[in-house]
Formats: sequence, C-alpha cells, structure tokens
Amino acid sequence: MKAVPESPVATSVVPSPNHGERVGCRPTMLILHYTGMDSAASAIQRLANPLAEVSAHYVVLEDGRVMQMVPEGRRAWHAGRAAWGSERDINSRSLGIEIVNPGHEGGLPPYPDVQIDAVIALCRDLCTRWSIRPAFVLAHSDIAPDRKDDPGEHFPWDRLAREGIGHHVPSAPIRDGRFFSEGDAGQPIEALQAMFALYGYDLAVTGTFDARTREVVTAFQRHFRQARVDGIADASTITTLRDLIAALPR
Repeated sequence: MKAVPESPVATSVVPSPNHGERVGCRPTMLILHYTGMDSAASAIQRLANPLAEVSAHYVVLEDGRVMQMVPEGRRAWHAGRAAWGSERDINSRSLGIEIVNPGHEGGLPPYPDVQIDAVIALCRDLCTRWSIRPAFVLAHSDIAPDRKDDPGEHFPWDRLAREGIGHHVPSAPIRDGRFFSEGDAGQPIEALQAMFALYGYDLAVTGTFDARTREVVTAFQRHFRQARVDGIADASTITTLRDLIAALPR
C-alpha cells in the first residue's frame, strides 16, 4: 500500500530510516534548513542513507513539490548540536524542513517563488496542526550559530511573515553611529548579550564581545537584518533585536 503524507501539502513519501522516539515530548519548534548540496537527488539520497545519520521530516524541491521523509511524531536527526532558550535537545522538540538549495558553497542562489510558496503552505499546515508559535519558527543558524549558516541571508523571512509564518519586524535602517565588535568589553556588551539570550540565542553574558558573540550576531543578521551580514552589532542590528523582543507576546 502506498504511503500517504501526513501533510496535505506533501505529494509523496520517501522514507528515511534516520529517526528515533520523541520521549515524553512533542514538537514545539519548526526549523528551516537548506540542503547545501549540488542537487535535490543527492540531498534526498543522503537524507535516506543510514550511514549519513541525518534526516528531516520534509523536503521542499525547487519546483515546489514536497516530500515527507520522517513521520511527524518521530524524532528526525536534522538539528545536531544546537540550543534555543533552555532547550538543548532540539531534535526532540522540533520538526525539520530541508529546502533544496546549494547554499553558500554553491553561491546561495535565490529561492524560486514556487518553492517559497510551498514552504509557506507547509509551515502554515505544521504550525497550525502542532500549535507552533511564530517565535519558534527558526533558522538552523539560529540554533547552531557556530556551525551553520542556513537557510541563509537570501531566504525571504519577510515574505513568510506577511503570510503569518514566524516572528518578524522590519529591520531598522543601517546608519552611521556607535557599534560593537569582537574585542570590545564592558557593560554595554553585557546588555547586548543579555538581549540575545532573552530572545533565545545560546549566549552567555560575559561582558566580552568574543567569537561566540560574533557568531550569534551574524546568525541574527542572516535571519532578521539581512541587508548587511558582518557580525558587527551596529545600531541597526541592536534596534532590530530590541523591536523583536518588544513584539514578543506577553
């Protein structure tokens, strides 16, 4: 008997053996990735290869087709070593969507409109059925800023937000003024790190703008301030972060 996808947005099931049990928990997060490989076929082959030990619940192809690879109730292996807020086992708490795109190593080409339309429809379905809050629709780079860059600064988070997917505010304009970068230290850095940690990023409040802080700032910019991704906490970055925190539901 032919397997039927759980989401009505998906059209086929290509099962992956790479999953496990969710022990005593359910998905509360939705994590978006790019495949970072030269073709959809090679990405799907890897996600289905037991030796690769990686998988995702869904894959969205460039032409908008969606396939399911892991049952939603199972723990797919897509996040790796990652954290958000107090949660360290992201795989147990999340659903993962792989979006076919060669990624930064392949020049980070634009995501086709038809592909993004499918991502929006899939996200809407998953968030509705699993009651996933907008602030927990995240990039892989948000939860693993030291390891991952995906889905990258060309991913149209603003377009998803217009369709009610994810937490988003307009990014503050870039302008001259004071900024903070690696090597800076003091109370303003403590305050900056505390803001990132409050939003959810895994960042200790040390008072020193270290490599980890730069990685978090870069990840934040890839998602929320895409006009310039440089790891420098300028006024635009800090204001956008402040506005996001202020826009969180009470």
